[in-house]
Amino acid sequence: QVQLVESGGGLVQPGGSLRLSCAASGSIFSIFVMGWYRQAPGKQRELVARITRGGNRNYADSVKGRFAISRDNAKNTVYLQMNSLKPEDTAVYYCKDWPNDAWGQGTQVTVSS
Repeated sequence: QVQLVESGGGLVQPGGSLRLSCAASGSIFSIFVMGWYRQAPGKQRELVARITRGGNRNYADSVKGRFAISRDNAKNTVYLQMNSLKPEDTAVYYCKDWPNDAWGQGTQVTVSS
């Protein structure tokens, strides 16, 4: 089994930055892809970004050029650097892995003045 724990959320003003972290434990050798989803109130959960063990990355169109996903395999941790944040980025952000389909508990990101 894989366990994921997110951290780094909070309140930030529009245009600001935050960095989220997701630490994996357990059967980490089985993890191939790690990524971030988000869910805003009243909306479906959506994929934000993901990264393979080899470093290949994919981003949602809405965050391209503003967010950057990275991975430290030695620390079993994936990061999401979020820049130029907008109010519409407000959501609970979840970490996920493939193929185990483990989810973290979520961390709240609020972008507001």
